[in-house]
Amino acid sequence: MPVVVFASSKGGPGKSTAAVLLATQLALKGASVTAIDADPNRPLSQWALLPGCPKNLTVLAAVSEATIIEVIEGAAQRTTFVVVDLEGTASMAVAYAVSRADLVIVPTQGSQLDAIEAAKAVKLIRQQEKAFGRTIPYAILFTRTNAAIRPRTLRHIREEFQKHNVPSLRTQIQEREAFRAIFSFGGTLESLDVSQVSNKDAAIKNAREFAGEILTLLRENAEPSLAREVA
Repeated sequence: MPVVVFASSKGGPGKSTAAVLLATQLALKGASVTAIDADPNRPLSQWALLPGCPKNLTVLAAVSEATIIEVIEGAAQRTTFVVVDLEGTASMAVAYAVSRADLVIVPTQGSQLDAIEAAKAVKLIRQQEKAFGRTIPYAILFTRTNAAIRPRTLRHIREEFQKHNVPSLRTQIQEREAFRAIFSFGGTLESLDVSQVSNKDAAIKNAREFAGEILTLLRENAEPSLAREVA
């Protein structure tokens, strides 16, 4: 089943937030999902301990460099989707997970320094392609963006990535209070109390567009048997 890996060479780009948004949106569509928490800070595991985690979403945290391939492959046999949140650094565990991915998402904020770190993650993906002799689809995900403002810096960074044949997702994860709130209150965006957050509907719309674009990419890059599962 499709394995979506979130990778970054540094902490703080919104990697875990994006992973939880994708995993919960897939689960709410009725799919069985395994989220693998390979970040030493265990953000997904802490979220899963709060009330409201969908029953068809399982979070696994007992992973290491020695076991991560086995854990990913086992999860892919049991559930429709596997979402992997990796540590924010370059390591063998990260490289192993990337090598098993059907799609790697590289979250980055819209600054030049973050773009440089994202480029390091892209380099790692391309190295794994050579090492394993297979194409590993990937895309940059811009995070914590402003829904109303499109800074010149962000536009310049996107153009630079395009110039070097580095694909970017059309959807950006915007700066939303609701995205932070699920790590405080648990559950999904849909289950948040409107008295706890503002602009809940806009956050849900953003998350659904993000998950929809991921599903489209998986279908476009999948082998025929895998494409049927994604559909």
